[in-house]
Amino acid sequence: MPKSRQIYEGKAKVLFEGPEPGTLIQYFKDDTTAFNAEKHEIMNGKGVLNLRISEYIFSRLEQSGVP
Repeated sequence: MPKSRQIYEGKAKVLFEGPEPGTLIQYFKDDTTAFNAEKHEIMNGKGVLNLRISEYIFSRLEQSGVP
């Protein structure tokens, strides 16, 4: 995990300051919750899958000219 200042932590990810101004680093967790967080489990690989989905979306946005 990055050694930057943590900006936000939610159920699925943690955001840290990025290496350059105006950038963020996303850390996706393997945690899963259900029923308003009554059930909680770790699903190995979930964070990596969410990272790949996010990476795909951001690359498509960049290709479309969204900065």
